[in-house]
Amino acid sequence: MSGRDSTSPEALAASLGELVRIPSVNPHHAGARSGDGGERRIADWLAERAEALGAAVVTDHVKDGRCNVYATFVGSSDRVLAIDVHLDTAGVEHMTRAPFDGAVEGTRVYGRGAVDTKASLAVVLAVLGELRSQGRRPVPTVQVVGTVGEEMRGMVGAVRYRDWLADNAGSVDQLIVAEPTGCAPVYGHKGGCDLEITVYGEAAHSAEVSAGVNAVSAAARIVAAVDEEHARLAESPWPTAVGAGSVAAVSIGGGLAPNIIPDRCEVSINRRTAPGEQVEHVLRSMRDLVVSAARPATVDMQVPDDFATDAFYRTPDSGLVQRISSISGTRPAVAAFGSNALFYGDVATELVVFGPGSIAQAHKAVEWIEIAELVRAADVYRRLFAGADG
Repeated sequence: MSGRDSTSPEALAASLGELVRIPSVNPHHAGARSGDGGERRIADWLAERAEALGAAVVTDHVKDGRCNVYATFVGSSDRVLAIDVHLDTAGVEHMTRAPFDGAVEGTRVYGRGAVDTKASLAVVLAVLGELRSQGRRPVPTVQVVGTVGEEMRGMVGAVRYRDWLADNAGSVDQLIVAEPTGCAPVYGHKGGCDLEITVYGEAAHSAEVSAGVNAVSAAARIVAAVDEEHARLAESPWPTAVGAGSVAAVSIGGGLAPNIIPDRCEVSINRRTAPGEQVEHVLRSMRDLVVSAARPATVDMQVPDDFATDAFYRTPDSGLVQRISSISGTRPAVAAFGSNALFYGDVATELVVFGPGSIAQAHKAVEWIEIAELVRAADVYRRLFAGADG
């Protein structure tokens, strides 16, 4: 292909279809229909494709044989623009059509990852390919970052890339985290944590209720206290458009038999942090709430994978946010979902979440993206790579 052939609507759709046909389900979402190897095949594909386009490629082991890929395309300036595209997808067991067909039908591309978020990877590489075919370099040095493990279990790829940057480059000037935002620049979203609570009571014959300590009853009091805390958060003033923090009990289980006062119960809680909250304080407050509600039962509270973060927030008038907004014809926005941006606050001078398509199509039984969104995102990246006047 030459000129803009690689970024024509047909070419972009075909490139995305190729990526969808490479299964890359997060291993913790894996099932009978997922394919093997998690992100390994697509990481290998990205490394090979980026090298063919002239990038210097680093493959960085993260965990259990799963690797990030950092592909650096040297620009004509010393400014660095990094684009983080997570390589894993959500699970496919509930999908009602072939998850990896990558079919192009009418104005859409279908399949798992089509919108979340292989679309961004296809677009970025297509625009870089367009530049190469024209004998041009991007103005900023572009680092395409393929990260593993975003969909579940602690965003380990983002954590590793943050640490790799600190050890090697120190920081980047601009960092785009690829997620489906309708091509609007997202400058804030919530952080948070999951809490796994084990409630310990004392077993007794259910005919002698007062002889035991009922762990299920204690867990029920925790759930009620969580609901009250959520109402308090919702009614409190919050300083940004991201809005209030939230908390919810999301699972509960316990009990032994109808004739035994239960001595153990498990409760799972999801706490979302808003800008202005510090996660360390949130965790202390949640522990105090849980311990107090459970008495006289005792509790153990764990944070799975030690995943607990402050919110992501940058001001909407930052240069990168405003430039993407101007190019794409969208308004700066905030989001309800989380992203790898939670880990990049200390390593990026400017930070934004951006990508084609709608989060409303992600993780669903049928996933798709409009081809027009690919074209619009390609125009944004073409002009970002061309520099301030592109």
